[in-house]
Formats: sequence, structure tokens, C-alpha cells
Amino acid sequence: MTKRLVISVATILLAATSMNTSAGGDVERGAELADTCLGCHGIPGYRNAYPSYRVPKLGGLDEDYLIIALQGYKTEMRGHATMQAQAATLSDQDMKDLAAFFASQGELEQGKPRSGAKISRGQQKAVVCTACHGQGGVSPTGNWPTLAGQHEDYLRNVLGQYKSGARKDPVMAGQAAALTDEDIADLAAYFAAQRGLYTVAYEN
Repeated sequence: MTKRLVISVATILLAATSMNTSAGGDVERGAELADTCLGCHGIPGYRNAYPSYRVPKLGGLDEDYLIIALQGYKTEMRGHATMQAQAATLSDQDMKDLAAFFASQGELEQGKPRSGAKISRGQQKAVVCTACHGQGGVSPTGNWPTLAGQHEDYLRNVLGQYKSGARKDPVMAGQAAALTDEDIADLAAYFAAQRGLYTVAYEN
């Protein structure tokens, strides 16, 4: 078990070297482009229609990671029809500008995490996740997203997508393949219980 864990972590760290991207966007132009994004992501608790889950919080995510995420939708490595359609219209510079805007909105929220039995189980299972996503789900690099404070139902959905292949990433597919439904629920509960990400306010 220990040997498998070490190999898994080493594979993850090696994969990170191939995911670097160069940010450098225009925050003001990004704010103009973000109006459409904020129609969903700027409303606390706004839900995806089917399957039903809260759309992800973007406040606190790293600029480089946001670019990676948008590229994933544009290349259809991430499965979501609406996001694929939105990303298809974006140029590389548009993505940089949007990422710069969202990354400029403030720091991660601070505070004491929630507790509970499911959260405690998730913490024990999240040890391997920290190699990329950081202690407590606060990522030290733009190659991987911060998970702390993200919506629990969104995290469950994403892990399910990696497991089913709807969202394509060789590292995450390998990690998710071994997860049971209970594992996914526990991990999502743990990361959602941490303080960190937040909803960027929509100002019309």
C-alpha cells in the first residue's frame, strides 16, 4: 500500500511539469468579458440544471489554473455543453484576461473548518490529494486547483466525471478509478468543509 502511494505521488508530481502555462492578462478587459460568466458563477448557490449541483466558486483560484480549466473546456477534455460552447468563442488572450480578472478579486477566505464524521473520514482519505492540491486543499501551484471551500456537490460531480471518463485527465482518472461512492462523498465533504474559495459577486 505504501509503495503504491509513493509511486502514485511521484507520477502526479511528474505530470505537473507538463501543465505549465503563462498568464499575463488584462484585468480590466477581463472584467468586461466576465459579465457572462458571473451570470452563473457570480450568484451564490446557483445550480447547474442537469445534473443538479452548485456551479463552482471561482474566487481564490490561481490565474494559471483558470486558463488550464478554460482550455480544457475548449478542447472538450472537460465535459459540460454550456462551458464548452462558451470556451469555444474565447481566444487565448480572452482566457488570460478572464483568468486575470477572477484571480484579482481577493485572497482565499480564512477561518476554522467545519467538523463531522464524514469530514474526518475524508481527511484521512485525502492524504494522497495533498501532493498536488496542497495541505487542506490549498494548492501551492497554478497547475492544480485549490479545493478548500469548493461546493461539496460540485466536487462529488467532478470526481464522478473523472471516474466515468467524462472529464479527461490521466492523473485524476487514475486516482478516481479506485474511489468508491463513499470515498467520493467523504473527500468532497472534507474539502468543502475547509475555508478558502468564494463566490465572486455579480454586479450588474
